[in-house]
Amino acid sequence: MAKKVLRAQEAFFAFIFMFIFLNSWRTCQSSELQLLQTIKASFKDPLRSLSNWNSSLSFCQWHGVSCDSLSRINKIELSGKNLSGRVPETIFLLQHVETINLSNNQLSGSIPDNLSSCLSLKHLNLSNNNFTGPLPKGSVPFLETYDLSNNMLSGAIPENIGLLSGLRVLDFGGNVLEGRIPKSITNMTSLQVLTLASNQLVGEIPPELGLMKNLTWMYLGYNNFSGGIPTEIGELTSLHHLDLVNNNLTGEIPSSLGNLINLQHLFLYLNKLTGPIPKSIFGLKSLISLDLSDNFLSGEIPEDIFKLQNLEVLQLFSNNFTGSIPRALSSLPHLKVLQLWSNKLSGAIPEDLGRYNNLTILDLSTNNLTGKIPEMLCESGSLFKLILFSNFIEGEIPQSLCRCKSLQRVRLQNNKLSGELPPEFTRLPLVYFLDISGNNLGGTIKEPKWNMPAIQMLNLARNQFSGEIPESFGSNKLENLDLSDNDFSGSVPQSIGTFSELAELKLGQNKLSGKIPDELSSCKKLVALDLSHNQLSGEIPLSLSEMPVLGLLDLSVNQLSGEIPRKLGTVGSLVQINISHNHLHGSLPSTGAFLAINSSSVEGNHLCGGDETTGLPPCKRRKNPAWWLFPTCLLAVLVAFALAAFIVAIGKRRKKMESKRTDSEDGTWEVQFFSSKALKSMTTRDIFSSMKEENLIARGRIGTIYKGNCSIGGSRFVTTAFGDVNSVSPASYWTEAEEFGRLHHPNIVKLIAACRSGKGGILIHEYIEGKILSEALGGLSWDRRQKVAVGIARALKYLHCYCSPGIQVGDLSPDKVIVDLKDEARLRLSLPGMTWAENKSSIFSAYVAPETSESKLITEKSDIYGFGLIMIELLTGKSPTDAEFAVHESIVEWARYCYSDCHLEIWVDPIIKANALNNQNQIVEIMNLALQCTARDPAARPCASDVAKALELVVRLGPCTLGFKWFS
Repeated sequence: MAKKVLRAQEAFFAFIFMFIFLNSWRTCQSSELQLLQTIKASFKDPLRSLSNWNSSLSFCQWHGVSCDSLSRINKIELSGKNLSGRVPETIFLLQHVETINLSNNQLSGSIPDNLSSCLSLKHLNLSNNNFTGPLPKGSVPFLETYDLSNNMLSGAIPENIGLLSGLRVLDFGGNVLEGRIPKSITNMTSLQVLTLASNQLVGEIPPELGLMKNLTWMYLGYNNFSGGIPTEIGELTSLHHLDLVNNNLTGEIPSSLGNLINLQHLFLYLNKLTGPIPKSIFGLKSLISLDLSDNFLSGEIPEDIFKLQNLEVLQLFSNNFTGSIPRALSSLPHLKVLQLWSNKLSGAIPEDLGRYNNLTILDLSTNNLTGKIPEMLCESGSLFKLILFSNFIEGEIPQSLCRCKSLQRVRLQNNKLSGELPPEFTRLPLVYFLDISGNNLGGTIKEPKWNMPAIQMLNLARNQFSGEIPESFGSNKLENLDLSDNDFSGSVPQSIGTFSELAELKLGQNKLSGKIPDELSSCKKLVALDLSHNQLSGEIPLSLSEMPVLGLLDLSVNQLSGEIPRKLGTVGSLVQINISHNHLHGSLPSTGAFLAINSSSVEGNHLCGGDETTGLPPCKRRKNPAWWLFPTCLLAVLVAFALAAFIVAIGKRRKKMESKRTDSEDGTWEVQFFSSKALKSMTTRDIFSSMKEENLIARGRIGTIYKGNCSIGGSRFVTTAFGDVNSVSPASYWTEAEEFGRLHHPNIVKLIAACRSGKGGILIHEYIEGKILSEALGGLSWDRRQKVAVGIARALKYLHCYCSPGIQVGDLSPDKVIVDLKDEARLRLSLPGMTWAENKSSIFSAYVAPETSESKLITEKSDIYGFGLIMIELLTGKSPTDAEFAVHESIVEWARYCYSDCHLEIWVDPIIKANALNNQNQIVEIMNLALQCTARDPAARPCASDVAKALELVVRLGPCTLGFKWFS
């Protein structure tokens, strides 16, 4: 009986338990459902990734949601869904969730501070969003992965971070965290991955990090750490990857790093380290990459390097190493990249270098190397970059290089190479950049025919080549051809006119004769033409005035005769000309580049006219014999009538063209036109009537911008109205306006007229159908973005390199770039004088270089910095003016972190991500170029010419390697 009662009681309690459990389960499910609904309500979901989050399905079947065997949510996986909005606190109230991954979205705001409520959480990944504010505080007992990288989180790392003692992965990289690394971090004894790179952390690297014995990856680069590298790091024997780059670390490299027997990658570049490389480093037999470049290291590179049999990348450039290149390098079977440039190395290049290696990149430039180029450099068949310039290398170009079909970039200039150019060397199929200038090479180069289909830049200057210039180089891509300072003879080939991409042609200081061919005018992209110091004869071709972007013309020291073509003075782009020491006669044109020409550019001729700076005498009438007196007088009278009529007509036109006055409600305005087309079609009434509210395009610190229409012909124009110009004298204003009015380049918006009164100024530009870059960016594909970048680079190259003096843009931002209907970038300039007020405010612009913000001076290198930021924006879709960037330089530091980690899918703009996967090398290389343009040191930034050249080469060829400097 008692047993029956007991069984009844057990059944009753079991029933009660099941009832409570089921009720609790239903309550739990109901609660989790409500939490998910609040999460969905907080997000904007343009891709409709959460479209099935509705009552028609169990939430365990919702996209991105996983449940355990009891139907409780244990995972939320919504990475890369382009979600935006804020993360609600309710996400951390899911009591059974173990994984939350919201990475690679556009989420913003602060991270909820109730993280410690999520007791079951093991993996949290909120990386690559736009989160701001401080790091969450508190402890999550079971947390193993904590990734908040690539946001804009600020403040200090919490002192109690060590409470997360179970962590295995901690990644706070790519934020704007400040302060020091808390010592409590060493409580994370299970930590394997520590990444704090690309922040603003300071102080010394804590020696206590040596207690974290399980670390396999330590990345602390791109901060402001100072002091020495702690010797205790040498106790982390599990490390595979150690990266302390781009800090302010000083002292010697600790020999204790030789204890890191599992180390595969050691990166210490861009610091201030001194002393020799410790011998213990060469005992790291697992080492794959060793980069100690850009320091102050000294001493010799020891032969012990042969111990690094797994080494693939060795970069020791920009140090003070002396002695010879160790022969032991030849014995490293996996060595691909060897860069030792800019040291004080001497002696010969090891003769077996390349024989047993797998070389792809070799850069030994700017040393004191002697001897010959080794025969075996290309034995691997993979060498594509060979850089040996500025040494004392002698001998002939080896035949083995002529068989190196993989070569793409070859720079051997400024050595002592001799002999003739091997015919096979002129048939390398992939070489796009060849510079062998400044050697003792000789012989003829016309035969056999060149066949370099990829060549874009060819420099044979300052050698002893002779004979005729080849008719072709086997390429329709040639952009820069420099054959100057040789012994070439014969005529200038007419076939050069077929080089449709040619931008720079230098044939000066040779023995060329004959006439300048008219065919040169077919080179419509030619910006610089130098034919000086030859024996050219005949007249200056009138056809040169048909070259639309010609900026520099040097015809000096020849035997040219006749008069200067009047139309040459009407070439709007021409800013520098030298015609000295010829047999030219007649008057100097009084327009265009001839207005500012100096005496050294016209001397040695029989010219007259010009202002006093030319040093030329005034033009005089010829005396005629007496018997010609009557017919001459009669002719003179007729000519005088015609000339008077012409002068009256021209005078009226010049009065209109150069200085027209008109009265308005704001006083008297002086108007000047720089375009004959505008002069014929535009009236002053058109200009002033355009400045109405219905014609408004934009208002900004530069001025107010309107669009207008010409009353004759109906063509459109754009006016920019400024307020106060009293700080600029009228003479200075018109000088600057005339200078800008002469600029003519396909990537620069043409200034067609200017106005000035005592109360303001107006600039009138041609109308470009399109959008400013900041508005157009979201609709541009990857190919179109590349075209925009190349266009801006070409405009900068023209302004910096071919205008005399060079012209700086100032605040180079996307708002100054118009993308036309053909996806061409058109740069809109502001007059230096008129931007006085602009520059005072522009120095605080997010696109202005740091040194400009401090010194208030605008330079060419500050323009390059602005262009680097634009390239980053084209690649990532992020702007330095975005709200998530708390300080001006943060986008650069963020970009450096992204580049160094090479997770392209993480940082590339989601709009072009589909294309990015097919163009990864191209995109990474352009990011590399952008980071060089935004270097902290202005002297380290490339010039506009190099930027344009490198960018065009990357776009056209798609380099097959990542992360190496372009300007060598």
